[in-house]
Amino acid sequence: MRLPWQRRRAEVIPRYDAGRERLAESRARELMRSVVSPSEYQMYEDLGFISVEGGQGGGGYAYLLYPHRPIVAYATESGELLNEYCVAFRDESGPGLGSSLPDADDVLAKWMSVRGGERNLISRANMHIPGRQLDPQQVRRDLDSLRSWRSGRARP
Repeated sequence: MRLPWQRRRAEVIPRYDAGRERLAESRARELMRSVVSPSEYQMYEDLGFISVEGGQGGGGYAYLLYPHRPIVAYATESGELLNEYCVAFRDESGPGLGSSLPDADDVLAKWMSVRGGERNLISRANMHIPGRQLDPQQVRRDLDSLRSWRSGRARP
C-alpha cells in the first residue's frame, strides 16, 4: 500500500521510434488498399489525399480528404471551395504511444465516415469557410493536380 506522501512512479512514455512509425504507416496503407477502390488508393499514393463525391455521388460536390487536416468540400463542376470541416480521429490503442493515427488511417477514417455517414459526420464537424485553416490557393493547386491526375489516367 502506498502512503499519501509517497510519489507515484511516473509511467514510462516510449520515445519516438521512427521504425515503429514507418511500420504503422505501412500497415495503415495496406488496410486502406483493402478498403478503398484501386483508383482511390492510387490517388492517395500519388497526390497525398483522396477525393470522395458527396451526396451519394449525385450532389454536385465532393470532399478532399487530407491526413490530419480539415476535410474540404468543393463544387465538382466549378472547383469552387465550399467549406472546411474539422474532424479528428484519435488513436487510443495504447497510452504513451501518441494520439495521432498514422496518415493513411486518418484518411481512411474520414473516407469511411463520408461513405458511411456523411450527414452525421458533417453535422458533428466544426464547419468553417474556406481559408480558415487551409490555404485556399494550395487547395486549388491540389484540385488542379487532381484534374491532371484524372486526365492522365483516362488516356489509354
